[in-house]
Amino acid sequence: MTMMYTLLRPVSSFSVSSNRVLHRQLLSSSSKHHHRLSVRMMQSSNHNNNNNIWYNESLMEHMLYRIKACNSPANVQLIDFTVNGQILGKCTTKVAQRLCSAGSTFELATGTNHPTLTLSNSAGTTVEQRTKSVSKVMESLAESGYITGWRDEFYPVSTSFNAQPLFLVERAAAPLLGVIEYGVHINGLVKNDDGETMMWMARRSSTKSAFPSYLDHIVAGGQSAGISLMDNVIKECMEEAGIPPEMAAHVQPAGAISYENYGGKRSSEGEGVVNRVVLFCFDLELPNSFVPRVVDGEVESFFKWSLEEVALSMNPEYHDPIKPNCYLVIIDYLLRSGAISPDTPKYLEVLRSLRSGSCC
Repeated sequence: MTMMYTLLRPVSSFSVSSNRVLHRQLLSSSSKHHHRLSVRMMQSSNHNNNNNIWYNESLMEHMLYRIKACNSPANVQLIDFTVNGQILGKCTTKVAQRLCSAGSTFELATGTNHPTLTLSNSAGTTVEQRTKSVSKVMESLAESGYITGWRDEFYPVSTSFNAQPLFLVERAAAPLLGVIEYGVHINGLVKNDDGETMMWMARRSSTKSAFPSYLDHIVAGGQSAGISLMDNVIKECMEEAGIPPEMAAHVQPAGAISYENYGGKRSSEGEGVVNRVVLFCFDLELPNSFVPRVVDGEVESFFKWSLEEVALSMNPEYHDPIKPNCYLVIIDYLLRSGAISPDTPKYLEVLRSLRSGSCC
């Protein structure tokens, strides 16, 4: 049996490091499956575009695997969380009952065939009053160990990104209510002397509550209340990688991805949480001479990867993967930058899957 690989440009046009990665992947795939190897060139009018990288027939499947890992449907019935009749989130009935039993702030409205979780009159009517009431409940659940990973960081809860918040909620508690969480992720890019695009990666701290020691973007963070996206990017760049504001100001907005999943340590008991996330994507081309540094302890180290190495890490069996949601932002970049040809089978399926969650 012959295994077919397609190259978007001549092998001779790859850098030395890219050739090593390409050669290793071709040989390992061929020997592992005992296939005869065949390589052909993609005939394209833009074959001199140095942004195009190699790909094999399984790369798109690997991309879809990484995207689907962030989009797992709930295996239990979910109910709406509403305030003033406006749907803000979703949760399981058991989570709703847990919140209602933690005080008088939450209540189950059962006047219809579809019960909903809502805030009671005692929660107040202003943003400040609701925030205080909800915080009291969430703090009590954190003290009992029900909520972990407390961040002391407030997320706005609203009907859409640009709408006025109805209240604020602790970041660690947001998935309990299934409200949309927003964040920023930065692709840190650098051109080598030979013109090859590299991507700065980070190693997360081993003490992180979520995905300790995983690989990560050079900079990423949640979108807290009261700060603009650009100001947040510049702040996170300095705090996480020591990128000075004047350098970070050159960042380019590049759209957004979204995903939704059901999980958590109590998900098998019907008391899981709903993660509904929108990540704003940014590209930042950094000087070749710049080296990021550990500042706030969120990460342990930084290193550069070629785009080919990033692509290899999408294999489900890769030994040292990147944090799951970072893959979506990176895949989006690979498509936008032309690294993956739009002629590639399943290109549109990958593109469409990058916004599987609510994006509002």
